[in-house]
Amino acid sequence: MASALETLCGQAYGAQQYNKFGTLIYTAIFSLLIVCIPLAIFWRYTGSLLILVGQNASISHEAGKFITWLIPSLFAYAVLQPLVRYFQMQSMLLPMLASSTFALCLHIPLCWTLVYKTALGNIGAAVSMRAAMWSNVVFLLFYKRNSPSCERTRSPISLEVFHGKKEFFSFAIPSAVMICLEWWSYELMVLLSGLLPNPELETSVLAICLNTIATLYAIPYGFAAGVSTRVSNELGAGNPKGARVAVKAIMILMIVETTIVSTTVFASRRVFGYIFTSDKEVVVYVTKIAPLLCLNIIIDSIQGTLSGVARGVGWQHLGAYANLAAFYLVGIPVAALLGFRTSLRGEGLWIGILVGAFIQVILLSVVTICTSYEKQVKCVIFIGIHFLFSIFMNNKLL
Repeated sequence: MASALETLCGQAYGAQQYNKFGTLIYTAIFSLLIVCIPLAIFWRYTGSLLILVGQNASISHEAGKFITWLIPSLFAYAVLQPLVRYFQMQSMLLPMLASSTFALCLHIPLCWTLVYKTALGNIGAAVSMRAAMWSNVVFLLFYKRNSPSCERTRSPISLEVFHGKKEFFSFAIPSAVMICLEWWSYELMVLLSGLLPNPELETSVLAICLNTIATLYAIPYGFAAGVSTRVSNELGAGNPKGARVAVKAIMILMIVETTIVSTTVFASRRVFGYIFTSDKEVVVYVTKIAPLLCLNIIIDSIQGTLSGVARGVGWQHLGAYANLAAFYLVGIPVAALLGFRTSLRGEGLWIGILVGAFIQVILLSVVTICTSYEKQVKCVIFIGIHFLFSIFMNNKLL
């Protein structure tokens, strides 16, 4: 949901509406903290829900225990993500790099100590994750409050925070749907793998593949953050040509990046499974499924970049429709068919999700090619005038 700020804050900053920019950050934090309450309740009963849908009891119990201890990090994340967009939309990367580095340096030794040197086990990893998350939040809040570079956008908390909720949710909900529809489809593959014969092996392999995808996706996600920043800033500044150039530049970078990463993973396919486990059977299975994983890395890089363009323009709803059609009308049904009606099993599940991802890339490519940046500039100008008029009327009434 915080991805809505890539549209709203990016365009506000490009239009030099600094007061609106700062207010939107507070609106997002307030709104997301409210959203965390039902999510926390859902997390609390995750273990029971997994058993209810037929998952392995011991795996479900461990998953439920782990996510319950992660609940405090959920609220930290609700504050962190708007703060990340606050710095990202101003192209202030150094504070984010410093806070992430500090959090990582805290997390690694703390996680190792709690998992292996105490009786906490897996719970120690959850405790470490939430400590790292909150340290990230504290670092960025301190920097935002005290740095002179944040002075222009450091607006005071006012009633405008509550007035902007409708505008925020109008972009936040389709943003969440666009992102979650895709990632939920991957998580659904892990759940489906738990219903296959030998669920311990199938879930282990698909979980390793999913974690690999999530880790490597950080690179195209960074590209997506860059292009959404540049596109939204340029549109807010009334410069459609600059937005078009940013899109072309990021596509070239994406091609170079995905070629290097996918080639590296394929070349190391026989050994990279050992990063996650020492189980020989799991490593052999990961080696077998690695070509599909490499293909997924390529497709993921393309769609991640195109999704960043869509968020910069403000077309999250089109991205949501594309993901719904690609994964839930095609990808998941194909995955279930291949996974349960053929001998492919886990490979069949992954092939199905690849089919959905390929269709998603085609649909997002069509949206990107058909985007008229000149028309988007006119829309941004109109929204800016409407915002200034609403502030004027509110002040007049007060």
